Amino acid sequence: MTETATGSTAFTDRPSPEHRRPPGVDDATVAAGGKLSEALETIERARGHLYELHQLIGGADLRLDEAASQFRAAGHPEIAEGIERELIGRNVLPGRWTFQIVEEFDDGYYTRFREFERDVRDKLFDGKRHLFEAELKEARRTPGRKGHSAVPPE
Repeated sequence: MTETATGSTAFTDRPSPEHRRPPGVDDATVAAGGKLSEALETIERARGHLYELHQLIGGADLRLDEAASQFRAAGHPEIAEGIERELIGRNVLPGRWTFQIVEEFDDGYYTRFREFERDVRDKLFDGKRHLFEAELKEARRTPGRKGHSAVPPE
């Protein structure tokens, strides 16, 4: 908000400070930071899919109890025993259930990726996030038009 000559307040239609490029940062650096941010967003999506896999595999393993029980009740104890022996509780990778895969991913690759992206932001952009997108918004919006403001109203 800024004060006008009459003393009233008016809405300033500019990006907020946390979405303005620091002095001395060039277009190529902002674009490269945008690509790194986009890559992190892709990793976030992949992480979500990994958790989805974790939950799907866990749910399937629990359904095997029902399948074994139903095969046993239907007169097929050998199939029920095969399910219990071969499938229930089986590792999905050598020595690992999916929770272990999720933990290794989170503690290793995912954590390092996020740290690296944050280090780059801190070093080059004063810690500011989404500068590329903020500048893209400025280039694409129509200042003064309803629904095109730089920031939400206060």
